[in-house]
Amino acid sequence: MDIDKQNKLERAKKHVAELKGFYVHLVVYLAVNVFITTAKIIGDISNGDSFLEAFWDFETFAVWLFWGVGLLFHGLKVFSYNPFFNKDWEERQIQRYMEKEKREVEKYK
Repeated sequence: MDIDKQNKLERAKKHVAELKGFYVHLVVYLAVNVFITTAKIIGDISNGDSFLEAFWDFETFAVWLFWGVGLLFHGLKVFSYNPFFNKDWEERQIQRYMEKEKREVEKYK
């Protein structure tokens, strides 16, 4: 019984550490991107662009976009969301494998 409790505690601690890692990643993502965006907009304005021209430039959003994709996948992993390999998929694969094994065994009887 104590081993089961210990395993649950270790899994809970691991999940909390993963969650904390995700939130740290999110805060760093926001802080760095706000800094980069602000610096780029100020630099573009000082080079003669208007605020709207500087703001709506693809380079302004490129880091947000590409790093955001990585952050999205990190969040999906931490929050255990996997639309492709979910429990139903696992069960179907297990059943398929078991049926295949059963056919193989019956072949040699």
